[in-house]
Amino acid sequence: MYKDQAYKLLLERFRGERRFIQVLSGPRETGKTTLVRKLLDEIALLKWYVTAEGRAGRDLPWLEMQWRNGRAKVEINRIRNRGLLVIEEIERIPGWAETVQRLWDEDTAAGMNLHVLVVGSSSLSMEQGLTENLAGRFELIPITPGLFPEMAATFGMTLNQYLYYGGYPEGADLMKSPKRWIRYINDLLVETSISRDILQTTRVDKPSLLHDLLAIACDNSCQILSYRNLLARLPAAGNTTTLAHYLRLLQGAGLAAGLPKYAGPGEETAADEGNYRQRGSSPKLLALNTALITARADQDFDLARTDPDLWGRVMETAVGAHCIHAAAGTDISVYYWAGQNREVDFVLARGKELAALEVVTDRRKQTASGLELFCRLYPVQRRHIIGLAGLPLDAFFRTPLADLF
Repeated sequence: MYKDQAYKLLLERFRGERRFIQVLSGPRETGKTTLVRKLLDEIALLKWYVTAEGRAGRDLPWLEMQWRNGRAKVEINRIRNRGLLVIEEIERIPGWAETVQRLWDEDTAAGMNLHVLVVGSSSLSMEQGLTENLAGRFELIPITPGLFPEMAATFGMTLNQYLYYGGYPEGADLMKSPKRWIRYINDLLVETSISRDILQTTRVDKPSLLHDLLAIACDNSCQILSYRNLLARLPAAGNTTTLAHYLRLLQGAGLAAGLPKYAGPGEETAADEGNYRQRGSSPKLLALNTALITARADQDFDLARTDPDLWGRVMETAVGAHCIHAAAGTDISVYYWAGQNREVDFVLARGKELAALEVVTDRRKQTASGLELFCRLYPVQRRHIIGLAGLPLDAFFRTPLADLF
């Protein structure tokens, strides 16, 4: 979701009387804290802000104490009688969701008018806590890396700059310092995402495997590789189940994903991680931000644009990552498709509606035979060629995903 959309939505929610636990969730370095600070400056409610990151002693008793402090804000001021509790990095507290559920239900029963905003990085602990304990009590507001329109409007990025530097706000400020930008992406963003957003919240028996798998995903972004192929490259993983799980962890941290193959009604689906055929089949590896590719390549901005293989991979990755981020919080799912030695780069599914996308990055890839075959096999509402001889990239990035159906 665009930052300004999220900001306006949160303002509306906290100015209203209806109480839901607002959950602001997204990968590291996507501007969540900046948005929260802007919100706190604007909201007229009595506020209590805390973060669970960076210090020892952040546990369930600490969480309860902060909640009581939020209640006290409401109880002390009888005139205003409304308050806002903000807890950042809440996923750092093991078992947080059960405690939040209990405290929220206590407030509801007591008529306590305390609004709550919890903020966390996208991770399995956040996802599991919300679905298992807070069903019916929360509203999820996903925050993604900046999409092209907001990066262009906020930082003056050109299309090519966006493709190379990606959608991280901090990275946009470093465009004039290439070496600092590379260190920021590789040493700060990637390492911090893995160490804090995965290793500190989820049991991982082979941390080095996460780094190796991410490197393969970035170097082979938009390539279809079976889990058996990946296992041959990463024998330390031991089995395809581990690889599938680690890919999901990387996706939860906003780094890389294994895009599933689309399957129609009655066909074998690749969407269920628990299904062995999915683990033994072929995911399409996808870096979730082009900066993760270009920062690894030993080429500066000008040189990268002259490398057709690298730049073509960057362009296709940008389209796929945009689809993933723009679909966050909607009923749209993103797949790829392959069959009869043909491929469709990306398939968008919304209920029974389908849209098929083919990315053309150079003269050698102007065949749309995979697109034509897919449209014969499945009831596709609309198909799109993006790039050369089709919908220009900048126009695609500015088109709402729902308008592609």
